[in-house]
Amino acid sequence: MIAVLRLGHRITRDKRITTHVALVARSFGADTIYITTKDSTLEHTISSICQRFGGEFSIHTGVKAKTLLSQWKGTIVHLTMYGEPFETVLPTLNRKKDILIIIGSEKVPFYYYDIADYNVAVGNQPHSEVAALALFLDRYTTGTWQTQKFKGELEIIPSKKGKHVKSR
Repeated sequence: MIAVLRLGHRITRDKRITTHVALVARSFGADTIYITTKDSTLEHTISSICQRFGGEFSIHTGVKAKTLLSQWKGTIVHLTMYGEPFETVLPTLNRKKDILIIIGSEKVPFYYYDIADYNVAVGNQPHSEVAALALFLDRYTTGTWQTQKFKGELEIIPSKKGKHVKSR
């Protein structure tokens, strides 16, 4: 299982970014996303996308992060620009264990650096958590997300020009 924990979703400020985080998590191979702030609109948006485009992805908002982390049995990876280079960490990760990937939206308290098995940097410059998650998941799944079949009501057909969507 691949799960993502989004810390500090600020509804008025972060709604598009958190939506993008969830979309990246879903399409790049994660199974679920946990968000610390309760947001039924976000839940509805992501659930609607899953219904239309398929996949077994789930979203849970209003999650107590410390409770989730204390019960997590797998590996905990915190994506931060202050961590070890991800190209160094990736080969050491046991892909047979469940993984929980923590990403923040604002300053992350030291508790999360301390509880993580790995603090991982996708570059050491300020950047988007969406980009960090996408790059990490791409490398962690060795690109297998690209051939994943979602089997939804709609399927996007790759094309050189135009938009081609097939209804099932």
